[in-house]
Amino acid sequence: MGACPMRSSRSGAHDNVRRYRERMRAKGLRQIQLWVPDTRSPTFAAECRRQSLLVAGDPAEQVIMDDLEALQDIDGWRS
Repeated sequence: MGACPMRSSRSGAHDNVRRYRERMRAKGLRQIQLWVPDTRSPTFAAECRRQSLLVAGDPAEQVIMDDLEALQDIDGWRS
């Protein structure tokens, strides 16, 4: 009996990933893993709203928003 095709393709994929990572390291890069909020989660929008309501009306929040607005670069954007 021959080798299991699934095992063979997994091994090939593993080798491809390993070689890719080696090439990237040779270019002076390193791999990192980054976890970010899942915007597709059903609870994401609710949590955004909850946090927004916590700071709504806070004078410090308005100062921060004013500072951010002053820093924005909208040249070349269409409105």
